Amino acid sequence: MIRHCRRFSLSSPFVAPFKSIILYIINFKTPLVSPEVRPYLFCAAELHNGQGPFGGYSTVWLAHDTVIKRYVALKVNTADALPREATVLRSLSTPRSSTSLPHQGPDLVPILLDQFEVQGPNGTHTCYTTAPAQCNLREISFSRLFPLDVARALCYGLTQAVVYTHSQGYVHGDIHLNNVLIKPPSNFDTLSVKELYEKYGKPETVPITRCDGKRLPPNVPTKAVKPLLLGKYAEKLTLADVRPLLSDFGEAFAPASEIRLGKDCHTPPAFRSPEARFDPQGPLTYSSDIVGMKPIFSTDIVPDDETVAQHMDVLGPMPQEWWQRGEGRSKFFTEDGCPTEAYLENERPPFEESFEIDIQKWRRKWRGAIEEEEKAVFLDVIRRMLAFRPEERPTAKDVLESEWIAKWALPDYERSLNPSC
Repeated sequence: MIRHCRRFSLSSPFVAPFKSIILYIINFKTPLVSPEVRPYLFCAAELHNGQGPFGGYSTVWLAHDTVIKRYVALKVNTADALPREATVLRSLSTPRSSTSLPHQGPDLVPILLDQFEVQGPNGTHTCYTTAPAQCNLREISFSRLFPLDVARALCYGLTQAVVYTHSQGYVHGDIHLNNVLIKPPSNFDTLSVKELYEKYGKPETVPITRCDGKRLPPNVPTKAVKPLLLGKYAEKLTLADVRPLLSDFGEAFAPASEIRLGKDCHTPPAFRSPEARFDPQGPLTYSSDIVGMKPIFSTDIVPDDETVAQHMDVLGPMPQEWWQRGEGRSKFFTEDGCPTEAYLENERPPFEESFEIDIQKWRRKWRGAIEEEEKAVFLDVIRRMLAFRPEERPTAKDVLESEWIAKWALPDYERSLNPSC
């Protein structure tokens, strides 16, 4: 897989790069070049990429399985990617027998449908299929707001998915908005490929050229395919559209059999648990997933030190031993913890005030604000989820059983299961 670099460009007026230049293994004009992929008709453009907007591990394609007669998401991993995700999905698809399993938990994670390998000039690529999704929450919510009932229902679904994952012995390891997907409507598989094109448009391609004008090497495709958005933007979602799916288990691990150190955490900084940064030689636990479930900090690409500064602005001082290890703290704080003069104008307000400015202000204007009773309960559970020390955070099950979930999120989620009622 060739990522965007200075030697390659897209001969197109679009300046923003795609998630990745398409894998050499599948040139869009002639995708069915390997016996392993012949049952799959490549019928649409690149879908969501679970590793973020410029994912490094895989490319996901919408395809039609001509054997089982349904649409699938075909994930093609880079040759150097570890095949752990398929193993985890296979385990999650066959849950351990337990009467305490979260209701509908298995339906909130991908089900592995097929797995095979393909040989190419860059090596061997693990490929597998799951049911497709419409979009991820990041791409449909950027600078937009969900209706309040939809936001609550999505929160419940994500929490239930994490509870189920943990109950099966796995830490997801990479929870952020790019990895929370929306399933397509239940009638999606009834569309023929022709009807799919009529509804969403045919795949769009642009040529790939070298900036120096030289010929492309054999492992680089001649065209890139634009990503496809099948879903709606946040403000247009209704409870009937709430079909969440926690995806991309490429960073998942089982703490009982595998030690994952903080330094090996690849979650984006705004969603990363603080112990991953300040205790890099310590093992990550289930608690590291809790922080990713509800960040209140900027999700833009910012330096790690700035994310930590935001964390301290909003939630207060970090543990003293971590404070001493913060190499970049002098850019933001004095030795006694006060903001530096240079940082004062960018300092974030405390927790409740940040919520008022960043959330309530805009919800009042566009989508309806959270009432005071709900706000107090909601902020209580969020504050506990964002505790600096992992042992002080609630478990995912604790969150699922919290007052806010029980009184506000669960009722809206239940309505999403029966939207006509």
